[in-house]
Amino acid sequence: MRGQPNSTDDAAWVIGVDLGGTKTEVAALEVSALASDDLPVARYRRRAPTPQGDYARTVGLIAELVAEARTAAGGALVKGVGLGTPGAVSRRDGRIKNSNSQVLNGRPLLADVQALVELPVLIANDANCFALAEATYGAGRGAEVVAGIILGTGMGGGIVVRGQVHEGPQGIAGEWGHLALDPRGPACPCGQRGCLETFLSGSGMERRYRETTGRTLRAQTIWAAAEDPSHPEHHLAVLACNDYLAWFGRGIASILNGLDPDVIVLGGGLSQVSRLYRDGPARVRAHLFSDELTTPIRPPLLGDAAGVFGAALLAARAPGVRAGAQGSEPRSFRSRNEK
Repeated sequence: MRGQPNSTDDAAWVIGVDLGGTKTEVAALEVSALASDDLPVARYRRRAPTPQGDYARTVGLIAELVAEARTAAGGALVKGVGLGTPGAVSRRDGRIKNSNSQVLNGRPLLADVQALVELPVLIANDANCFALAEATYGAGRGAEVVAGIILGTGMGGGIVVRGQVHEGPQGIAGEWGHLALDPRGPACPCGQRGCLETFLSGSGMERRYRETTGRTLRAQTIWAAAEDPSHPEHHLAVLACNDYLAWFGRGIASILNGLDPDVIVLGGGLSQVSRLYRDGPARVRAHLFSDELTTPIRPPLLGDAAGVFGAALLAARAPGVRAGAQGSEPRSFRSRNEK
């Protein structure tokens, strides 16, 4: 156990909300359960479609799900809500920025949600929530520095150091997708050119395949075709996947050269591609500022549950909410020499 809950928090609950582009999930858990080394069982959990292009309805849905979770808690004290969301909260004006859910950008999401739910609300980027959950219960458990890297429709990530999310003074730590590696490369939605997201996201892979072959395939289909010699686009897919792996090597090596984490955990749809773990490390090693690569690159263990459990952890570890005096840190960490 990471620290026994005190008597005040023993029966308290927290609520996690994972706001996604297509679905929003809520989970209600006891604070004491989140202090376990194992993924806790939510006492209440529900998913609902996220309203498309409607900010007011999105905020209303979050409030509705939180209200349902509070009802499920019965008479127990609910100490706070953790909210994982696309994008980041501006430290300047408290509004959402850099979200791929455009309807959120420029909106005071934290203030609007807190006004409706009438509970303390902590907000973080959804990739930070993923990284926190994987570092606590999943593929990064026990490691001191964990880098979560999301390879999905876009590319993002999070950094967890000794069990705590590191956001940085601008709140942008872990935004690997916007490392601009090629100034002559494709235009990125962020306004730059040649960002890593344009090469390693699923949408970026699909765009490059379409531009080089004139054909349209989903990223997962391209990887499957490369593994299947009978597929009519096998040879084109092999070339596309080799190109992707080359950029994977450059990109992951750039992250390692800057952060040198103990573990990298991949997330998003492309995290299920086995070749990233089979062939990826050699591609990374070729660009690494070191004579060896000892940092493991691992698939996620928690699946799409990571976001909502990471959000709940945010609330559970807030001052005055955490379970026990030492509840904010994992029990132990492996040093590099203990791997």
